[in-house]
Amino acid sequence: MPCLNEAETVGACVNKAIQFLKENGIRGEVVVADNGSTDGSREIAAKGGARIVPVADRGYGNALKGGIAAANGKYVIMGDADDSYDFSALKPFVEKLREGAELVQGCRLPAGGGTVSHGAMPFLHRWLGNPLFTYLARQMFRAPINDIYCGLRGFTRELYDRLGMKCRGMEFATEMIIKASHSSARIEEVPITLHRDGRKDQLPHLRTWRDGWRTLRFFLISSPRWLFFYPGILALLLGVLGYAVAMPGMTFFGATFDAHTLLFASLALMMGYQSVLFAGLAWKIAADVGLAAVNEKWLRVMGSIHLERGLLYGVLMVSGGMALLVAAVGQWQAVEFGSLDYAHTMRWVIPGVTLTALGFQTVLASFLVALMGWGKAEQ
Repeated sequence: MPCLNEAETVGACVNKAIQFLKENGIRGEVVVADNGSTDGSREIAAKGGARIVPVADRGYGNALKGGIAAANGKYVIMGDADDSYDFSALKPFVEKLREGAELVQGCRLPAGGGTVSHGAMPFLHRWLGNPLFTYLARQMFRAPINDIYCGLRGFTRELYDRLGMKCRGMEFATEMIIKASHSSARIEEVPITLHRDGRKDQLPHLRTWRDGWRTLRFFLISSPRWLFFYPGILALLLGVLGYAVAMPGMTFFGATFDAHTLLFASLALMMGYQSVLFAGLAWKIAADVGLAAVNEKWLRVMGSIHLERGLLYGVLMVSGGMALLVAAVGQWQAVEFGSLDYAHTMRWVIPGVTLTALGFQTVLASFLVALMGWGKAEQ
């Protein structure tokens, strides 16, 4: 149990947990990871029979990591010390762990059979934040859960050690689910009841908008596919479409697509190309730190582009772009550097600038790929 000034409720939580262990004949311990309490929480928990593990580094994730590191059990069940979870009703968690589940996630929401007591969860959390982020977790990471934020969960020591948890704050809980999903761990879900927070004087540690943004930020960082790749592909498609209608100067429903459309299309191409390059680099970095599943297909593609090959592609693109720009200068020279047909000349200048920029990006990316170990400077 992570604890920070929970004097009002930690005693009840410890008593329920110890009662559960005794009544079910389970050899275990109750560990309270205290994150700097100054209200007597430590003394209350220790008097109730808990083992106190002081954790100096502040943060929900830090407290949990400290407590889990000190725990001796084969299985670990974590839950908040605010009396919103019933620690005397943990039998389904233990049963599923003994049946072979590696992560057993509690579910408070009706979608997973759970129950939220009246007033136990803020309106925005229940009807917007939690359902939205749970949906994103299912879509982005294929996480088989219905309540992303539930803090009551059980897991094996072996899985925890394998995940290599990094987050120090509230993202710890979502990091565990994302990494467990990436590692193809066996994840089960148990319906539970969320009770009204037992604290009266202490304010909740959660901050709706701050923690919501931190969750979204963590989701995006953990998914290069959604952060970089899909938006990049969309931008590239829009750019190609823009060129297809603007180069010949097509007219649809009275609107003529000309040089200005080419500018917009070039912007889309450069943004899309850069985003796709970032996707490849981000997949490598995220996979190395365990935040994303290894994308074998993309790694093979990136691995096939060693430094010299990437430089060749980049130089060819720059050369093509410069050739178009030289041709545009030639047109200017042909009229003795006087006025030009803007619409005609821009059909040479804009593609030339775009191709040159993309080639330059390719050269830089090739060196970065080599630096990161995908390719070698000498083959």
